[in-house]
Amino acid sequence: MSADACTGELTDFQIKAADDDPEHWTITGWASTPRVDRQGDRIDPAGVTFANPVKLLLFHDKTLPVGNVTFGPPTAAGVPFTATLPKNLPPGTVRERVLLAWHSITGGLLSKVSAGYRALADSVRANAHGGRDFLQTEFLELSLVTVEANPDAVITRFKSLDTAVSGLIPSAVADLSTGSRPMAQTIQEQITHWTGERGPLVTRMTELMQADRTMSDVEQKSYDDLAGKVSAIDGQIGRLRELEKVNIAAATPIAPSVPTHTKALVQPIRVTPTVPPGTAFVRAVCAKIICHGNVLEAAQYAERWKDSTPEVALYLKAAIAPGTTADATWAKPLVPTNIADEFVALLRPATAIGRIPGMRKVPFNTSVPAQTAGGTYGWVGEGKPKPVTKLAFSSTVLPAHKAAGIIVLTEELARLSSPAAEDVARADMIAGIAAFVDSQFLDPASAAVANVKPASVTNGVTPIASVGPLSDLVAIAGAFSAAGIPIAGITYVMSPSNALVLSFQRDNNGNLRFPQMTAEGGTVNGLSVVTSGAAANNVIGIIPQLVLYGDDGGVTVDVSREASLQMSDAPMDPADATTVYVSLWQNNLVGLRAEWFVSWLKANANAVKYVNNAGYTIPAPTGLEAREAEGGNGGKRSKADKDAA
Repeated sequence: MSADACTGELTDFQIKAADDDPEHWTITGWASTPRVDRQGDRIDPAGVTFANPVKLLLFHDKTLPVGNVTFGPPTAAGVPFTATLPKNLPPGTVRERVLLAWHSITGGLLSKVSAGYRALADSVRANAHGGRDFLQTEFLELSLVTVEANPDAVITRFKSLDTAVSGLIPSAVADLSTGSRPMAQTIQEQITHWTGERGPLVTRMTELMQADRTMSDVEQKSYDDLAGKVSAIDGQIGRLRELEKVNIAAATPIAPSVPTHTKALVQPIRVTPTVPPGTAFVRAVCAKIICHGNVLEAAQYAERWKDSTPEVALYLKAAIAPGTTADATWAKPLVPTNIADEFVALLRPATAIGRIPGMRKVPFNTSVPAQTAGGTYGWVGEGKPKPVTKLAFSSTVLPAHKAAGIIVLTEELARLSSPAAEDVARADMIAGIAAFVDSQFLDPASAAVANVKPASVTNGVTPIASVGPLSDLVAIAGAFSAAGIPIAGITYVMSPSNALVLSFQRDNNGNLRFPQMTAEGGTVNGLSVVTSGAAANNVIGIIPQLVLYGDDGGVTVDVSREASLQMSDAPMDPADATTVYVSLWQNNLVGLRAEWFVSWLKANANAVKYVNNAGYTIPAPTGLEAREAEGGNGGKRSKADKDAA
């Protein structure tokens, strides 16, 4: 099929009375005329055939029908058409498409039509305009388009039962435009609107008034209609300008009104109170605890927080699985809680692994290339052969491991009787998981167990004996240099107490050596320092780029009251007769089992160096410092002291 863009301009607009067809919107016009189009082609109306009805499409796309078309008998003036668009479609994609088409027509956005046709055999002739004459064609469809090829292919009128009745276009000015006049506008906005409507009409009048020929009957009617509309718009603009002058003189502000049919759409703005991050997660878990695993009751219980965390009740309602029965299995955990994004955002900064910048985050069980050796280079004399060198690579896979810990709360605390209790529960959960992950990440004694856990980054590393705060940092940097690893990206991990001692270091003039250091970490001469209690008496240097890190981004929390636990952060495995268990049920406690898929792996064996037995203390003050501390000499330094310094 050959689809030619024979299109025309929307030249007439008329609103029918309320007794028009309640089932359809109707448009009428010319599908084609004998005029030569912009491609130099011409369709002979006398040779046009069709089988009514055909489909009304959008943009010649056969997958986007919006109505039906009936072509009228071809005449010397062209081929007329009448198209209908259905009004009462059920909600869905088709209804939205038809409404889009109709609103685009009434708004003046789709003001052109184009006939899709095929040329019949031996009916195409070259013409003097550089195009072709189609003497016999079959019209297969008609499309609503935005750009016309044949200026005479026009929509001459469209009618609708509810256009005027709905209030979209006031009947008093319905003949002023081819589209609906915007409502609730200021006078200046209305003037701008009508001025914009006037421009295309004048442009079309200029196109029709060609100097080399007289207009056809269709063109004369179109021109007269356009001239009438331009005259009406000029009158409307003049009246608006007069009204503007009157209002300015009276200094009366004009307040835009809200149309009646849109008032129902105005909704009050709801401001949700701010609660600390992680609160929704803790409330969801504790609602399940309080309701003994009954998710329906937990959702009802969570309604008490609807003003501050409404998402808790919504989540619990969504988690209710229909059609299931109670499961009597002993210590069956509740449905896993998944609204943990904000909780994880708090957890990561609480752990050392979450605060070390620059570690390479990679997917689990994916091969990652790593360079293990560089090339060999040397001097080459004139005319001598150059050595061939190579790089050495290996591939590393980060396996998935699961870190887990059990956090025990009292029933009273789980009931969250106050915001303070929520903070306690949230802090307890974060501290429990963070302590477990940090110890596994940093403890040199934590060795790898196949399919269970990764080795710590310090495991298997030969420690360096501690000498003192500054000497230890330099020794770690020297160990990296000796291994051929640049030290620019070192991150030091140490205990908060050692970091505090480092922050007190002073030079010979009494100034702080590292003003950016605190007990919570900071920087030493531009190198990052991260603190963790799990570092104990070790000072650990890490090259983050050489450590692979994986994290699924979520924490799963299961709940039980009936379990008996070893209340230890290092439970005996396997348990023996000396193992002591504590019954949660007997002691009115609740166990939260938190699980986090997280793992790490050194891509290079020299990625981590550490100093052991580094228990730093603040040195006793010198005589000069002691005198100043005691306020001797008014806190001033003597000349002898200054000279000695």
